[in-house]
Amino acid sequence: MEHGGSAPEEIAPGLWSWARRHPEWHPGDFGAEVVAFIADAGDEILAIDPLMTDEDDPAWELLDSTGAGPIRVLITIPYHVRSAEAIRDRFGTGREVTIHGHPACAKRLGSEEDFTAFKAGEELPAGVTAHAIGKPRRFETPLLVPSHDALVFADAVVGTDEGPRVWSADPIDERVRRFYAERFNPTLEPLFELDFDRLLFTHGPSILGGGKDGLREAIDAPPWYHRPA
Repeated sequence: MEHGGSAPEEIAPGLWSWARRHPEWHPGDFGAEVVAFIADAGDEILAIDPLMTDEDDPAWELLDSTGAGPIRVLITIPYHVRSAEAIRDRFGTGREVTIHGHPACAKRLGSEEDFTAFKAGEELPAGVTAHAIGKPRRFETPLLVPSHDALVFADAVVGTDEGPRVWSADPIDERVRRFYAERFNPTLEPLFELDFDRLLFTHGPSILGGGKDGLREAIDAPPWYHRPA
């Protein structure tokens, strides 16, 4: 990706997203870029899976402009720790910065300073809640962001050219189809009890209205697989 990347886009009032080259995995097409979000939740600013490429990244300008209130870095999956510590180091002396994620995030942080591990079901800053998925349970915890009526996924559900899909880690065969239909997808069903209209993806285009219909489509469709050839 070119130096800095494009400026964040305001996709809803007080909600911005931007895409950057994946810092670790370069598959070629789908997955080559990943998406990060900033949400203005009133008294607090939420940086969700943030990724800035360097000191000149335009996303810094957006974060700089959000005032002096606390910044809460929220991580959906340990792989997405990314620029969490850079945000803490940049703002930590002048603004309150905290980092929140699954306990496994600690292994990807250089320091656990200002890091709080959460359990699924716990309420986080700005009323955000983390939710368990998977059987066996995954480290990924989709985040409900009530200030923006949004549910944020890391890797489990993604936006594709065909629509929202459950992303399989393995090539699709009958065994994989059965696993998702019988074991994994049922763990997504409780998410329908949550109050959200937007479905935000860190891979692929998000759904900014009718998010529950989008999640239903993903669950009902066959699992989707992509890895470089």
